[in-house]
Order: sequence, then C-alpha cells, then structure tokens
Amino acid sequence: MTKFLLAVHVLAAIVAVGPVTVAASMFPPAARKALAAPEDAGAAGTVRLLHRICQVYAAVGIAVPVFGFATAGAMGVMGDPWLIASIVLTVLAAGVLLVLVLPRQEVLVEGRGARETTVQLAMFTGMFNLLWATVTVLMIVRPGSTTGA
Repeated sequence: MTKFLLAVHVLAAIVAVGPVTVAASMFPPAARKALAAPEDAGAAGTVRLLHRICQVYAAVGIAVPVFGFATAGAMGVMGDPWLIASIVLTVLAAGVLLVLVLPRQEVLVEGRGARETTVQLAMFTGMFNLLWATVTVLMIVRPGSTTGA
C-alpha cells in the first residue's frame, strides 16, 4: 500500500504543482504584454487562461498533501524533521499562492493592475516556485532519514 500511496502522491505533485508552477511563471510576462497592448484580445485571453490554469490546478493540488500525509503515515515518518520542514514549506507555498499570487493575477485579469503589479507578481511567483523546489529536494534527499537516500 505504501508504494501505491507514494506513486499517487508523486503523480499528484507532477500533475497539479507542475502546471501551476509553469502557468504562474508565464503569467507576469503575458500580463505585461496585455497591459502594453490593451486592444490585443489574444494577449488578454492568454492572461485569463493562465489565471484559470493556476486556479484549477491549485484546487487539484490539495491531493498532494492529502496523499503525502497518507504516505508518511504508512512509512512511519510523520515525526521526521525533513517531513516537518516539508510540511511547513508546503503550507508557506500554498499561502504565497493563495494570498499573494492568485489575488494579483485576478487584479491583472480584471484590468485594474499596472506594470508594478506584474513586477510584484513575478517576485511572489518566484518565491512560490523556490518553496516548491525546496520541498521537492527535501522529499528526494530526506536528510537524516533512515528510510533511504
């Protein structure tokens, strides 16, 4: 059962977090392009699509920690420092996405933002991506773990 849970956890991370990471990274330059050419319906459509991808996959991303907790429980590593650090960083990443990234995207989709908003958004998106990269490394390396690596 542990291998199944781990496989679903990893697949959920790839399928859910990957698209959010890519779409969120593509959003600021797409929004700058849309701001520079407000008459360009294609640019505005791209911005709306990227925002929708981020929203949908952020919701789907709930599966990642759900299966992560199930996997950790099955492996008996719930108290391991690498896992606790990963949980904290995951909560921070989710907070950055929900509080700092998605609301700024919404402002830009609604046409209320300016170039400065895209700069802030790029910074917060970078923070989000860095947090997820760190979680990924912790999941692979698992410092101090007795279960492998």
